[in-house]
Amino acid sequence: MIEVYPDLESLSRAAAAFIVAQARQAVAARGRFSLALSGGGTPRRTYELLASPPLAEQAPWDRFHIFWGDERCVPLDNPLSNARLARAAWLDRVPIPPAQIHPLDCSRDPAAASRAYEAELREFFGDQPPRLDLVLLGLGDNGHTASLFPGTPVLEETMRWASEVYLSGQNLYRVTLTAPFLNQARRVAFLVAGGGKAAVVREVLHGPSDPRRLPAQLIQPQTGGLRWFLDLAAAAALPQADPTLQA
Repeated sequence: MIEVYPDLESLSRAAAAFIVAQARQAVAARGRFSLALSGGGTPRRTYELLASPPLAEQAPWDRFHIFWGDERCVPLDNPLSNARLARAAWLDRVPIPPAQIHPLDCSRDPAAASRAYEAELREFFGDQPPRLDLVLLGLGDNGHTASLFPGTPVLEETMRWASEVYLSGQNLYRVTLTAPFLNQARRVAFLVAGGGKAAVVREVLHGPSDPRRLPAQLIQPQTGGLRWFLDLAAAAALPQADPTLQA
């Protein structure tokens, strides 16, 4: 499903309301809500809205379990840390039990951290299917999502749930959840804003299948739903009949 909103503010309000609705449904059905967060700047406003009335008063915070789809291997208090952004904008402002927030700390040993995060996820799911209730993703102008970057070995991963990734252009390690694991989620939502993303949005959604160049094409949930939240600028290159414009 593709939904297009006039601007980032309206997109963020829709995404925040969607998260709370999914949380309430998951808690009613299974007693808890597992959510993997995206990094980048686009979700910041969504996070702020979740920490503000009226949504902050509607969410079952005590049943939330927060994971991250990927993380840069920097200290968790570094401005580049995805966890730091989410904590400042949202998580430190709502009563989620600290033990139910699962940051991905790969600042010292990325390979060991990826193994540890997979072990943590396996313990969380136990003998249940490893299906996160909701995964939030962004989209880079090079077609990457999470830390699934073009041409990297992790794109070939079929067994692991989490993997380290080295980006030579950034001289930086990251850890990411893998496409096979992400594709088991009950719901996946892309949040994409800005005219700089218009061309790659069209390529991912309507171009030839080329996931080594456009890793976001790997995200095809097996049994769950896939939803795109776009602003008008990000949707500008899509065929006119494709998106549903929202108020």
